[in-house]
Amino acid sequence: MPEAERTIVIDRPAAQAFAFFSDPGNDPKWRPAVKEISAQPPTGVGSTIHQTVKGPGGRGIPSDFEVMAYEPSSRYSFKVTAGPVWPVGEFRFAPSGSGTEVTLSLSAELSGIKKLLLAKPVQTSMNSEVAAALDKAKALIEST
Repeated sequence: MPEAERTIVIDRPAAQAFAFFSDPGNDPKWRPAVKEISAQPPTGVGSTIHQTVKGPGGRGIPSDFEVMAYEPSSRYSFKVTAGPVWPVGEFRFAPSGSGTEVTLSLSAELSGIKKLLLAKPVQTSMNSEVAAALDKAKALIEST
């Protein structure tokens, strides 16, 4: 099963970090695979976020997700509900000195032919989200 997790410290209050990550409009700024994203405000438990991500050859793949937890300044989680792979993800926020410790965890259960064909590319994508993309989000949040 592909999975990835990483914790970083962002030199901003938890409320600011949470607001950034829970606002779908920010995703294209830090997640390079996002081609399109839209949501009906306000975001909360049960909200559906429509997104298209870059797939093989740059073609768009639907990857809508549903918000599963929305606990301001502490937890934001989601599950993908459209597309070939349906990962789940969670952001956790905790005070750390004058900043906020942010943990992003992702996982996807794959079986059968999907496991054979998609496990490696899904793992690569997840690794990118919790590494370079998370670093980019940190830089964006700290620059405001």
